[in-house]
Amino acid sequence: MNEAILLVGGKGTRLQPLTLSRPKPMVSVAGVPFLAHLVARARAAGIERLVMATSYLPETFGAYFGDGSRFGLQLEYVTETEPLGTGGAIRNAARLLTGGPDSPVAVLNGDILSGTDISLLVGRHRAADADVTLHLTRVDDPRAYGLVPTDPDGRVLRFLEKPTTTADIVTDQINAGCYVFRRSVIDSIPAGRPVSVERETFPGLLAADARVLGVTDDAYWLDLGTPAALVRGSADLVLGKVASPALPGPCGEALLLEGCRVAADATVSGGSTVGAGAVVHGGAHVSGSVLLEGAVVEAGAVVRDSVIGAGAVIGAGTVLDCAVIGDRARVGSGNELTTGLRLWNDAVLAPDSVRFSPDPRSSMPARSGVRHAAAL
Repeated sequence: MNEAILLVGGKGTRLQPLTLSRPKPMVSVAGVPFLAHLVARARAAGIERLVMATSYLPETFGAYFGDGSRFGLQLEYVTETEPLGTGGAIRNAARLLTGGPDSPVAVLNGDILSGTDISLLVGRHRAADADVTLHLTRVDDPRAYGLVPTDPDGRVLRFLEKPTTTADIVTDQINAGCYVFRRSVIDSIPAGRPVSVERETFPGLLAADARVLGVTDDAYWLDLGTPAALVRGSADLVLGKVASPALPGPCGEALLLEGCRVAADATVSGGSTVGAGAVVHGGAHVSGSVLLEGAVVEAGAVVRDSVIGAGAVIGAGTVLDCAVIGDRARVGSGNELTTGLRLWNDAVLAPDSVRFSPDPRSSMPARSGVRHAAAL
């Protein structure tokens, strides 16, 4: 049986306030929790059994996914009570695996949106008789990432820290957060303590002359760790730039979910999602944005590249640009929230109280009159 571990334990601090009441992988992306896209891709790749390694708000995963039967696979859950790091979480989940010591186990990161072929990765792992196979991706600017150079046959040579100078950039290949482990390698990870696969497990395997393979492709890849990336990933799914079997509707300019209402003279475009029961009133313009269930955009408002939380209300004539509005928050009419402003859950912003404009003395925007709000 083909098995995989899903790493879904992160708190998603960078996505607050969206993650105050839901784990990061359960934030809605293109109409469903992001993790639903990952589970569907795993099933399409032939994965029959998944172990979810949870930590933060673990009960939300079981409430949505259950035993996995409605997704066509078996699901098990394991919860870590203390932070264990990536390697520790993998080792902690291994007790629920059923395969033998040489069985391949895919390990998927719960906040990576990718178009890579998981079954191809497993196939390359088997063909090379590798101990660990890593999915690598190329980036234009690798300075923010650890680098993973490989030889012409794809064998990993080193794991390098983030480069500090141009001379340190020896490759544009980075760790893309998807692995295939030989089961016995997982069992060799120390149990009961934090372990980093990047800093401890993988370098240790190279030092022991284990066969560590890197598979590089040019498939779509995006880390959804920030609000801007989440909005972009959701729009790309709706627009069809990356495929997902879990998309709850056809690709196009907008994804309109059951029970939502969009006025005839409103505009919804750019891969926007309008959640169940959400309302977009007349003359409003919504572009490249995510409206969660029950959100309301009143007449003449403009919403660009933003996330509006469940049950939140955006007043008439208000402008949002790259903003995050928390669940049940109320933004009065005539406000302007741009340059990455966040409004917390249940916050209330009076009409005509906020105008964001660049401050010539600083790279940060000026702001006034904002309570329970934070810039990205």
